[in-house]
Amino acid sequence: MEKKTTKKKTTAAKAAPKTREPKEAPVKETAPKETAKAPKEVKAPKAEAKEVKTPKAKAPKTAAKPKPMAHGVGRRKSSIARVWLRAGKVMLTVNGKDYKKYFDTDISRMDAMVPFMVVPASAQLDVDVNVVGGGMISQAGAVKLGIARALVSMDEALRPLLRQHSLLTVDARRKERKKYGQRGARRRFQFVKR
Repeated sequence: MEKKTTKKKTTAAKAAPKTREPKEAPVKETAPKETAKAPKEVKAPKAEAKEVKTPKAKAPKTAAKPKPMAHGVGRRKSSIARVWLRAGKVMLTVNGKDYKKYFDTDISRMDAMVPFMVVPASAQLDVDVNVVGGGMISQAGAVKLGIARALVSMDEALRPLLRQHSLLTVDARRKERKKYGQRGARRRFQFVKR
Protein backbone atom coordinates (compact mmCIF):
# COMPACT_ATOMS: atom_id res chain seq x y z
CA MET A 1 0.00 0.00 0.00
CA GLU A 2 2.81 2.32 0.60
CA LYS A 3 3.83 2.05 -3.01
CA LYS A 4 0.43 3.18 -4.17
CA THR A 5 0.54 6.27 -2.01
CA THR A 6 3.92 7.24 -3.36
CA LYS A 7 2.62 6.96 -6.90
CA LYS A 8 -0.25 9.22 -6.05
CA LYS A 9 2.11 11.78 -4.59
CA THR A 10 4.23 11.77 -7.71
CA THR A 11 1.21 12.21 -9.95
CA ALA A 12 0.03 15.06 -7.74
CA ALA A 13 3.49 16.63 -8.04
CA LYS A 14 3.33 16.34 -11.82
CA ALA A 15 -0.15 17.87 -11.92
CA ALA A 16 0.93 20.89 -9.87
CA PRO A 17 3.03 22.54 -12.61
CA LYS A 18 0.04 22.35 -15.00
CA THR A 19 -2.04 24.46 -12.63
CA ARG A 20 0.71 27.07 -12.31
CA GLU A 21 0.64 27.95 -16.03
CA PRO A 22 -2.87 29.43 -15.97
CA LYS A 23 -1.85 31.48 -12.91
CA GLU A 24 0.87 33.14 -14.99
CA ALA A 25 -1.67 34.31 -17.56
CA PRO A 26 -3.54 36.60 -15.10
CA VAL A 27 -0.19 38.11 -14.15
CA LYS A 28 0.19 39.19 -17.79
CA GLU A 29 -3.31 40.72 -17.70
CA THR A 30 -2.44 42.87 -14.70
CA ALA A 31 0.22 44.69 -16.69
CA PRO A 32 -2.34 46.40 -19.00
CA LYS A 33 -4.33 47.42 -15.93
CA GLU A 34 -1.31 49.35 -14.70
CA THR A 35 -1.16 51.19 -18.04
CA ALA A 36 -4.88 51.92 -17.78
CA LYS A 37 -4.22 53.78 -14.51
CA ALA A 38 -1.88 56.22 -16.25
CA PRO A 39 -4.64 58.09 -18.18
CA LYS A 40 -6.51 58.65 -14.90
CA GLU A 41 -3.52 60.62 -13.67
CA VAL A 42 -3.55 62.65 -16.91
CA LYS A 43 -7.19 63.76 -16.31
CA ALA A 44 -6.19 65.96 -13.38
CA PRO A 45 -4.50 68.63 -15.58
CA LYS A 46 -7.66 68.79 -17.77
CA ALA A 47 -9.64 69.96 -14.74
CA GLU A 48 -7.12 72.76 -14.27
CA ALA A 49 -7.58 73.79 -17.92
CA LYS A 50 -11.36 74.10 -17.38
CA GLU A 51 -10.77 76.43 -14.45
CA VAL A 52 -8.66 78.66 -16.69
CA LYS A 53 -11.37 78.79 -19.41
CA THR A 54 -14.17 79.99 -17.10
CA PRO A 55 -12.88 83.59 -16.76
CA LYS A 56 -12.67 83.88 -20.57
CA ALA A 57 -16.36 82.95 -20.90
CA LYS A 58 -17.39 85.78 -18.56
CA ALA A 59 -15.63 88.51 -20.57
CA PRO A 60 -18.09 88.67 -23.54
CA LYS A 61 -21.08 88.90 -21.17
CA THR A 62 -19.89 92.29 -19.87
CA ALA A 63 -20.36 93.91 -23.31
CA ALA A 64 -24.17 93.94 -23.31
CA LYS A 65 -26.60 95.66 -25.68
CA PRO A 66 -28.66 98.62 -24.45
CA LYS A 67 -31.90 97.72 -22.70
CA PRO A 68 -34.90 97.28 -25.00
CA MET A 69 -37.25 100.25 -25.21
CA ALA A 70 -40.23 98.26 -26.49
CA HIS A 71 -41.35 94.71 -27.24
CA GLY A 72 -43.90 93.33 -29.68
CA VAL A 73 -45.09 89.95 -30.93
CA GLY A 74 -46.31 89.35 -34.47
CA ARG A 75 -47.95 86.27 -35.97
CA ARG A 76 -48.72 85.17 -39.51
CA LYS A 77 -49.86 81.65 -40.48
CA SER A 78 -47.64 79.44 -38.30
CA SER A 79 -44.82 82.01 -37.85
CA ILE A 80 -44.22 83.82 -34.58
CA ALA A 81 -41.89 86.85 -34.41
CA ARG A 82 -40.67 88.38 -31.15
CA VAL A 83 -39.39 91.94 -31.68
CA TRP A 84 -37.28 94.18 -29.42
CA LEU A 85 -36.61 97.87 -30.19
CA ARG A 86 -33.43 99.48 -28.88
CA ALA A 87 -31.85 102.90 -29.30
CA GLY A 88 -29.33 103.06 -32.15
CA LYS A 89 -29.15 103.17 -35.94
CA VAL A 90 -31.71 101.52 -38.18
CA MET A 91 -30.51 97.95 -38.07
CA LEU A 92 -32.87 95.03 -38.49
CA THR A 93 -31.40 91.69 -37.42
CA VAL A 94 -33.48 88.53 -37.79
CA ASN A 95 -32.27 85.46 -35.89
CA GLY A 96 -28.80 87.00 -35.58
CA LYS A 97 -28.44 87.86 -39.29
CA ASP A 98 -29.02 91.04 -41.24
CA TYR A 99 -32.53 91.03 -42.72
CA LYS A 100 -31.14 91.38 -46.28
CA LYS A 101 -29.24 88.12 -45.83
CA TYR A 102 -32.02 86.34 -43.95
CA PHE A 103 -34.93 87.06 -46.31
CA ASP A 104 -34.22 85.68 -49.77
CA THR A 105 -36.62 87.78 -51.92
CA ASP A 106 -37.12 91.53 -52.34
CA ILE A 107 -40.84 91.17 -51.60
CA SER A 108 -40.23 89.67 -48.17
CA ARG A 109 -37.51 92.26 -47.42
CA MET A 110 -39.86 95.12 -48.33
CA ASP A 111 -42.69 93.57 -46.32
CA ALA A 112 -40.54 93.42 -43.19
CA MET A 113 -39.45 97.09 -43.54
CA VAL A 114 -42.89 98.66 -44.19
CA PRO A 115 -43.32 100.04 -40.60
CA PHE A 116 -40.06 101.98 -40.91
CA MET A 117 -41.19 103.53 -44.21
CA VAL A 118 -44.51 104.61 -42.68
CA VAL A 119 -42.99 106.02 -39.46
CA PRO A 120 -39.93 108.15 -40.30
CA ALA A 121 -39.32 108.91 -36.59
CA SER A 122 -38.17 105.32 -36.09
CA ALA A 123 -34.84 106.04 -37.81
CA GLN A 124 -32.91 105.91 -34.52
CA LEU A 125 -33.88 102.35 -33.57
CA ASP A 126 -32.19 98.97 -33.66
CA VAL A 127 -34.53 96.03 -34.11
CA ASP A 128 -33.75 92.50 -32.92
CA VAL A 129 -36.14 89.79 -34.08
CA ASN A 130 -36.47 86.11 -33.24
CA VAL A 131 -38.70 84.26 -35.73
CA VAL A 132 -39.87 80.66 -35.46
CA GLY A 133 -42.00 78.53 -37.78
CA GLY A 134 -43.54 78.94 -41.21
CA GLY A 135 -41.86 80.00 -44.44
CA MET A 136 -40.03 83.16 -45.44
CA ILE A 137 -43.12 85.08 -46.60
CA SER A 138 -45.12 84.33 -43.47
CA GLN A 139 -42.08 85.17 -41.32
CA ALA A 140 -41.80 88.55 -43.07
CA GLY A 141 -45.47 89.23 -42.32
CA ALA A 142 -44.95 88.27 -38.67
CA VAL A 143 -41.92 90.60 -38.43
CA LYS A 144 -43.96 93.47 -39.94
CA LEU A 145 -46.76 93.05 -37.38
CA GLY A 146 -44.29 92.64 -34.50
CA ILE A 147 -42.43 95.86 -35.39
CA ALA A 148 -45.70 97.79 -35.71
CA ARG A 149 -46.91 96.53 -32.32
CA ALA A 150 -43.56 97.40 -30.70
CA LEU A 151 -43.74 100.94 -32.14
CA VAL A 152 -47.24 101.37 -30.69
CA SER A 153 -46.12 100.12 -27.27
CA MET A 154 -43.29 102.66 -27.38
CA ASP A 155 -45.46 105.60 -28.57
CA GLU A 156 -49.25 105.36 -28.47
CA ALA A 157 -49.59 108.40 -30.78
CA LEU A 158 -48.43 106.24 -33.72
CA ARG A 159 -51.51 103.98 -33.55
CA PRO A 160 -53.74 105.98 -35.98
CA LEU A 161 -50.95 106.24 -38.56
CA LEU A 162 -50.14 102.52 -38.41
CA ARG A 163 -53.86 101.64 -38.40
CA GLN A 164 -54.37 103.76 -41.52
CA HIS A 165 -51.81 101.63 -43.39
CA SER A 166 -53.37 98.45 -41.87
CA LEU A 167 -50.12 97.46 -40.16
CA LEU A 168 -51.83 96.55 -36.88
CA THR A 169 -54.36 94.23 -38.52
CA VAL A 170 -53.57 90.55 -38.14
CA ASP A 171 -53.66 88.71 -41.47
CA ALA A 172 -55.72 85.70 -40.41
CA ARG A 173 -55.67 83.90 -43.76
CA ARG A 174 -54.62 80.28 -43.67
CA LYS A 175 -54.29 77.63 -46.32
CA GLU A 176 -57.69 76.10 -47.01
CA ARG A 177 -57.83 72.39 -46.43
CA LYS A 178 -58.23 69.85 -49.21
CA LYS A 179 -61.64 68.22 -49.39
CA TYR A 180 -62.21 64.52 -49.91
CA GLY A 181 -63.42 63.56 -53.37
CA GLN A 182 -61.64 66.62 -54.86
CA ARG A 183 -58.15 67.35 -56.13
CA GLY A 184 -57.61 70.29 -53.80
CA ALA A 185 -59.42 72.84 -51.66
CA ARG A 186 -61.66 73.99 -54.54
CA ARG A 187 -60.31 72.08 -57.56
CA ARG A 188 -62.37 69.10 -58.74
CA PHE A 189 -61.39 66.11 -60.80
CA GLN A 190 -62.02 66.39 -64.53
CA PHE A 191 -65.58 65.49 -65.46
CA VAL A 192 -66.00 62.52 -67.82
CA LYS A 193 -69.33 62.44 -69.68
CA ARG A 194 -69.08 58.89 -71.07
